[in-house]
Amino acid sequence: MHAFFKTGKSGDTTAGDGQPVEKRSKTHSVPWVEKYRPKNVDDVVEQGEVVAVLRESLSTADLPNLLLYGPPGTGKTSTILAAARQLFGDMFKERILELNASDDRGISVIRNKVKTFAQLAASGTRPDGKPCPPFKIVILDEADAMTHAAQAALRRTMEKETKTTRFCLVCNYVSRIIEPITSRCTKFRFKPLRQEKIIERLRFICDQETVDVEDQAYQDIVDISGGDLRRAITTLQSCHRLKGKEAKIEHSDILEMSGVVPRKFLEDFVSVCKTSNYSKLEDYVKGLTHDAYSVGQLFEQLTDFIIMHDGLTDKQKSTICDKIGDCCFRLQGGGSEYIQIMDLGCVTIQALQAK
Repeated sequence: MHAFFKTGKSGDTTAGDGQPVEKRSKTHSVPWVEKYRPKNVDDVVEQGEVVAVLRESLSTADLPNLLLYGPPGTGKTSTILAAARQLFGDMFKERILELNASDDRGISVIRNKVKTFAQLAASGTRPDGKPCPPFKIVILDEADAMTHAAQAALRRTMEKETKTTRFCLVCNYVSRIIEPITSRCTKFRFKPLRQEKIIERLRFICDQETVDVEDQAYQDIVDISGGDLRRAITTLQSCHRLKGKEAKIEHSDILEMSGVVPRKFLEDFVSVCKTSNYSKLEDYVKGLTHDAYSVGQLFEQLTDFIIMHDGLTDKQKSTICDKIGDCCFRLQGGGSEYIQIMDLGCVTIQALQAK
């Protein structure tokens, strides 16, 4: 009966390949983003200044309050988790309180969870007798989503519990953190990763997972990710799952998986607008809709395409890009994709007619 509840079949605890069902599912269900997350600060990609400071802090077993900010996927959370593992070793789970402030962002969380955890005393030795830093770490991810009242309460807690607790705030926009908190933290800006560093990490993962990827596909992943290593790794794994273990990942697979609008649609948009024919513009929008491409993604790519276009004047580029910004704002507010791209097309037609 016990075996039945575990596998759904009486007495059958193995799969067709003879491997236990539970063990196999755990082995294959780990995302590569988590599997290849840095285990120590030296494994962090690119962020040299942060790594140097943390390495010095780890050598002295002392850590200041930290404020890590920058674009998504640049290693902010991974860096502080890796540093905490090096500091506390086996006591990592006991000494860390990790909260995602985009969910738990109210003042009650600061007063209850954070304050209670911060007031607990920490021993300077591990159970095995080895020395250990006599403080705990509170990690607040997405801290820029916290309310101002919660940030004010956090400021007071940081001030009172500085002997027993260190705070690490992780956010995308440092301007949304109140000044009293930023003045109490050592700030580090995480930069978007360089192309060669992302490709180097992707090649390492492919070697470990025995995945065959053509060179152009690596460049496509880098272009799509925009310096976001997490997005690059996720795209790579998604393509690998789609193609299968033995198949080679190619240029077309990356474009299909990522939802990138083909360059042909960008060129067609400018060509249609040059004709000043609104009927052709409508036909273009219908074709884009039938192919199920995202208009938001089209606007994002169209911005770069217009800026780099040699056949447009600076005034025409500024008019079109200004309109793209307005249309993107309306899309985020729930506007109709059809109406926004028609609006952009009409303005582009007028801009191309003007000298």
